[in-house]
Amino acid sequence: MTDLVLSLDVTGRKEALRIAGACAPEIDAIKIGYPLALAAGLGIAGELAELGLPLIADFKVADIPNTNTLICEQVFAAGFSAVIAQGFPGPDSVTACVEAAHAHGGECYVVAEMSHPGALTFFSAGVPERLCEIVAETGADGIIAPATRPERVRALRALIGKKKILSPGIGAQGGDPAEIAPLVDGMIVGRAIYGAADAAAAARAYAPYRR
Repeated sequence: MTDLVLSLDVTGRKEALRIAGACAPEIDAIKIGYPLALAAGLGIAGELAELGLPLIADFKVADIPNTNTLICEQVFAAGFSAVIAQGFPGPDSVTACVEAAHAHGGECYVVAEMSHPGALTFFSAGVPERLCEIVAETGADGIIAPATRPERVRALRALIGKKKILSPGIGAQGGDPAEIAPLVDGMIVGRAIYGAADAAAAARAYAPYRR
């Protein structure tokens, strides 16, 4: 099955709860990043968890191992189901996130490539491939790979096998759900849903691509 993950990047608590509540029947998980967490506080996770959907902490954790552990402990204590980390600080830093996630029955995803044009400045020339090696070395649960570049998703799938791929960049950034859905385990959609006049209807439009 290809899940539909709502990237809930609004900055108001009431707005976030309203959109999430309306979309809950049409989505499979909710991803929260810094915009909402900084605006509403980490406690928003506990409120959203009442919807019964997995919550992904998109904090792109990227520090020394001890700090990563401290961050992830706070993430999972708040009620999240998964955390997204950067791999460039090295395997030991990723391992800290993975161990914290697994200790709480959660998951850890590593950014292999990002979806915006500027990402190619550094996520190129073998870097994503090395990040996939780190995913294998550390036991991370999967990667983040760009829906805006399906050919890269295919290449990275060949490296990580059955580990999960969550893919942002659908909708506002131009990623095509029809092309990317068969390649990944989760489609991440933000503005195209939460910015719509009817967020639930916008989420429902992705139903044909959930399999």
